[in-house]
Amino acid sequence: MKKLLALSLTALACLAAHAQETKVAIGISGWTGFAPLTLAKEAGIFKKHGLDVTIKKIPQKDRHLAIASGDVQCAATTVETWVVWNANGVATTQIFQLDKSYGADGMVVKPAITKISDLKGKTVAASAPGTSPYFALAWMLKKNGMSIKDVKVVNLEPQAAANAMIAGTDGVDAAMTYEPYLGAVRAKPEAGKIIATTLDYPMVMDTFGCTPKFLAENTRAAKALADAYFDALEMIQKEPAKSYEIMGADVKQSGEAFAKSAGFLRWQDRAANMKFFSGEHAAFSKEAADLLMEAGIIKSMPDMGKLADTRFLK
Repeated sequence: MKKLLALSLTALACLAAHAQETKVAIGISGWTGFAPLTLAKEAGIFKKHGLDVTIKKIPQKDRHLAIASGDVQCAATTVETWVVWNANGVATTQIFQLDKSYGADGMVVKPAITKISDLKGKTVAASAPGTSPYFALAWMLKKNGMSIKDVKVVNLEPQAAANAMIAGTDGVDAAMTYEPYLGAVRAKPEAGKIIATTLDYPMVMDTFGCTPKFLAENTRAAKALADAYFDALEMIQKEPAKSYEIMGADVKQSGEAFAKSAGFLRWQDRAANMKFFSGEHAAFSKEAADLLMEAGIIKSMPDMGKLADTRFLK
């Protein structure tokens, strides 16, 4: 009888836990740096933290529209993109850092081009204004005494941009892309060369954020999202082969191939997050906002003090 009662209580507890799961939809892309979020879902880590997570693959140029419509409540994207979204009236707040690029984002050029200044008057494939590849292009040009006005930009998403270089597409002199697609270019050096990456220009760092409404109404869930992410990073450390297989499958890569892509970035644990948000985040956001204004991507500065909320890191 006691055994039956114990089983009944356990069943009730499970049902109660299930009933309390908070539903949240997250918008991401196939970028390698976001993969621990996929791991957290597929390995049951989100569920363990009381979350019912749906992950939606949405191009960066459209992710803010999904947030504004309520289709997703949270998203992963680059630090400067949150500046753009908030400046354009899509209120969002970053709550933890995902990764930093260490060569995972780059500029690919045709063999005749030897330096970034050679791109003056040339055509560069990059995602639309307000996206990370477009911003990376503007950043690299500025650091070389140029601006986005000195090149012709044709809008192609990172995978298509990489494919255009591999195919030797006429009229495309350079392309901005990232892992895992940059890896495809590395594998075919005859298609073009990687002239600059985030090792040369360390300006790609990704964060996770949600709408202020979601955070206000779901503080426990917000903390659970951060905790689940850090748990996913621990799983990668303890079970790398299994973790890489799960993350690689999501982008149609083998575990081994995915591990190579991941070698060009650093996922950021809780300690790294605390350090990042103690000053670096604010400083970079300000420099990025100035460049975004200069490039005409934003027309006014957002409230820089509302871009991040670090209480969920502890």
